[in-house]
Amino acid sequence: MQTPARRRAGGDRLVPSTGPMSYAEETPALRPTMSQQASSLAHEWRKLTRAATVVAILTAPAFFLVLHRTKGWSVPLSLLVTFLAVVAFRGLVDVLSHKLIPHPNLYGAPQEMLEADVVARRRTWYWRTKFRHLTWFLLTLLGLLVIAWVVLRIAGQETTLFGTLPLLGKLFLLLLPQILPLLVLFPLFFLFNALILFGPLAIMGIMQMKAFEPGDADWGVRLTDVRGQAEPKEEVTRVISLWQSGDEFKRAGGKPERGLLFIGAPGTGKTMLSKAIATSFNSPIMLMPGSGFAQTFIGIDVLVVLLLVARARRLARKWGGQCIIFIDEIDAVGMRRQALNPGMGFEPRPSLDDVSFYGPWGSLTASGDVIIESRAWRERLFAARARPPARVDPPALAKLGPRLAQFMFPGGMGVGGGMALNQLLVQMDGVDNPPFMKRFLTKRLNTLLDAMYVIPRRVGSMSLRLPPVEPRPEQIYFIGATNVPIDALDPALIRPGRMGRHIWFRTPTKDDRKDIFELYITKVAHENDLDTPKRRDEMARITHGYSPAMIEQVCSMALTYAHSEGRMEFNRADIVEAMTTVETGTAQGIEYVPEETRAVALHEAGHAVGSYLFQDNIEATRLTIRKRGDALGHFQSAEKEERFSSWRSEEMALLVMILSAMATEHVIYDENGRGVGGDLQGASFRAMAMVGVAGMAPEYVDLAGRFATEAEEDEAREQIMRRFERIGNQIIHRSDPGAGSPYAQALVGVLDDRFKRALAAQILGQAYVTAYNAMRHNRAALEAMADVLVERRELHGDDVIELLEEVAPRRPNIDLLERDSWPRM
Repeated sequence: MQTPARRRAGGDRLVPSTGPMSYAEETPALRPTMSQQASSLAHEWRKLTRAATVVAILTAPAFFLVLHRTKGWSVPLSLLVTFLAVVAFRGLVDVLSHKLIPHPNLYGAPQEMLEADVVARRRTWYWRTKFRHLTWFLLTLLGLLVIAWVVLRIAGQETTLFGTLPLLGKLFLLLLPQILPLLVLFPLFFLFNALILFGPLAIMGIMQMKAFEPGDADWGVRLTDVRGQAEPKEEVTRVISLWQSGDEFKRAGGKPERGLLFIGAPGTGKTMLSKAIATSFNSPIMLMPGSGFAQTFIGIDVLVVLLLVARARRLARKWGGQCIIFIDEIDAVGMRRQALNPGMGFEPRPSLDDVSFYGPWGSLTASGDVIIESRAWRERLFAARARPPARVDPPALAKLGPRLAQFMFPGGMGVGGGMALNQLLVQMDGVDNPPFMKRFLTKRLNTLLDAMYVIPRRVGSMSLRLPPVEPRPEQIYFIGATNVPIDALDPALIRPGRMGRHIWFRTPTKDDRKDIFELYITKVAHENDLDTPKRRDEMARITHGYSPAMIEQVCSMALTYAHSEGRMEFNRADIVEAMTTVETGTAQGIEYVPEETRAVALHEAGHAVGSYLFQDNIEATRLTIRKRGDALGHFQSAEKEERFSSWRSEEMALLVMILSAMATEHVIYDENGRGVGGDLQGASFRAMAMVGVAGMAPEYVDLAGRFATEAEEDEAREQIMRRFERIGNQIIHRSDPGAGSPYAQALVGVLDDRFKRALAAQILGQAYVTAYNAMRHNRAALEAMADVLVERRELHGDDVIELLEEVAPRRPNIDLLERDSWPRM
């Protein structure tokens, strides 16, 4: 069976099919060919242009004789005018021909014909522009002649229309001295006014650009000096090796990364790593804050971007063809453009941490006295340090109203129109584009040579045209740093080809801080005891939440304290005192009454003992009764191993630790004070989150073998759970867990749902009963810890651990059927 005939691409003739063919086999044969009609029309066009050239050349001698013999012009001038007349006539023929005759469709034409068509189109466009300008000039001149002729006739002077031409010439020469200054002064007037109005604003943006050439400034930063960020350094080293390979990598077929995006919390070393890149790369670097692109008036931000890239190109040409542009806080200019419109801003994903942490140091309780270092805690703490101040517009602008103020000052009343971002994207894409002036001049000169007709494009193997302009030899690399989620940035900015390589910076862990101490403490005079592995590990533990800059400041400030006492080296006590000063909640020199001092010491000792007994993955780092903020004392600890999730048993252990302070007060004083309110709030919210968010339930009470029948066992278990619920309802906190968060709504929903509220109350009851029995069993240990704490006021690191091991608290066996196991409340 034969398959139907198939039509040849680009033609009208049908060719028989040789058999079934798949699409993949048929695709290579579908090569476009020029149709017969288009080919014939193209050949006729070529004949017409050749005929026009022949006519122009044959009439050229006669035209020359007319100018030289009849008009008496000199030979050089006659030759020049004849040449111009020939090419102008030839251009006029092309212009008229393209107006009257349709242009052939060159789809599928050979390369030679396509190149000839490009030349013909350039010639036509060139002469069409010239004749259009000439037409407007002649019409303007004719209009002036008519006006002058009418004025002279009204004045009674008899003259012809063209007889007024000498008069116009004299008038022009007479007015030229008065007109010329105005033509020069008017642009200068507008230029100077623009500079007076916009110049200071533009200068403020330009002044934020900081250009550093190799040797200008000794950063003192190498890649080896960037500590605690092993993975980012490895990624950056790979990119730098590609940048330094230059043409070798390109010749191998690779395309180097154009830009890097550093993502991480403030203080994690993003700017420091960028300086290390510039030092290791031995190239100039341009530093620019993202806020420097925000300008009051539209257009100035675009000018700042253009000047930034222009300066980077100039530095690249000077230093081997490469330059780095580092834009810190690039989110100030690179936010999603949808977020620029009111009501369409980026909304961060809600987190349970929003209602789990309190205060500037992320305490687990509202009173701020319990802190546990975890990954989520560090990320929240570092992010809180970068929160910008609330925007306050001047009263004069506020009175205008948001719409009118946005119209008058589009850059000053919010984010603006994103013009700086658009221009930055254009510059990133156009880094390799050929220089504009070279491209413009090359195109103009080649077009002029083509429009002369008589100058061939090639003589043998030598081209008589300027070659196409090559891409810029200098390479500009962009590095951006941000602390906002990557979803908040504009997708056009972070796509491959721009800032497509994303490098994440984590907040410093304990091991990272130990590495950072290795760098900074060796630069400062210190006692040899601080060089032991034990001390280095302790310093890394007690400085949880510290950034590299804070660790550097602590080392420097510790030396200050040592020098103030006449010592040339600082010790561990100086480090501890420097930490107190550097931290946000600096300890306040407040003396409590003796009874209150001991009560605060017992409260914090309860937290420490509860953590020691039930939290296997937590290690104590600080125990203090020095007032910081609103808290009279603090218990701080850190995870031994970082976790990204937790089990119900770990959550229950956390509740027991939080409630151990209240249980201690009941054991020692048979009542509790008002200071446990923050503990109850934190514990209540976590219990409600366990039920309403994680679907957790109270721990199963095992009474196997304690009763004769299963029915008696079930009834006893129900009575125990009711007692747990009754205790939990008594201590549950009813305050709002936080407005605006979906998790907060879930926690409120637990309170409104009778069944889930009962589960949360039972969890709290179990945790408190466990804490009460543990504190009752270890009353002597609690009192011993309180005595030491009252005497020393503050314990750090190994001191806390050694004290806990010395008092040696033990976990009790709790019999829920005994009366003494249940607290009286």
